[in-house]
Amino acid sequence: MTSGKPVPTFPYPALVAGVDGCRAGWVCVLADAETGAPREAFIARHIAEIAALEGVVRIAIDIPIGIPDFARSGGRGCDTALRRNLGERQSSVFTVPARAALAEADYWRACDAAAAHSDPPRKVSKQCFHIFPKIREVDALMRPELQARIVECHPEGAFWAMNGMRPLTEPKKVKSRGYPAGLALRRGLLQAAGYPAEFLSARRFRAAEAGEDDMLDACACAWTARRVLRGEARRFPDEPLLDPKGLRMEIWA
Repeated sequence: MTSGKPVPTFPYPALVAGVDGCRAGWVCVLADAETGAPREAFIARHIAEIAALEGVVRIAIDIPIGIPDFARSGGRGCDTALRRNLGERQSSVFTVPARAALAEADYWRACDAAAAHSDPPRKVSKQCFHIFPKIREVDALMRPELQARIVECHPEGAFWAMNGMRPLTEPKKVKSRGYPAGLALRRGLLQAAGYPAEFLSARRFRAAEAGEDDMLDACACAWTARRVLRGEARRFPDEPLLDPKGLRMEIWA
């Protein structure tokens, strides 16, 4: 936790969690598994802290789960399948490079490894490279049996589903800055889904810890986690492939 606080414990009988990476670690939003009502939001430094929370029956996280040993055009099948539905927001789904690239801590070495393990040869974007440590952190945690409880989601996929399976018309960010119209659109969708305005608008975290978009994305992931639990979520693709660790490469929305 930030500020030296311990990860909280909660007395509720069953919770779902939505998780999004942030500057200080991971934003986690907990919601009631039965009603969907949000309960708490906090920052954990390590994903293992969230995975260890008792009473959390589904966790949906905005990070790739399942890394290919060789990258094809467009990335993993789940990336391609979700991207087709997002219209102008499809660029938010980045191409996941091969595992050999993920192992590199130097950007140019990562680019060389990605190009050597992709067809057509493709380097790594700077945006993707910057989240390599978080991808590695989740990958170190995950085993195939954990996918019954921890799933990959994508906030833009969640907002697409909230929006009646229609792509959003406004971006979340413009030139790496929060875009007011896009953030307002996403807040409105979350409010319609049962997230109170005061929960969404509270300035819970310092700017150095997490941005407003991180909080909204974590809420969207929690919404998806409950849909997965209730059997209401859509999986991309319908029949996922396995990575070399036996992890299903799938995204839920």
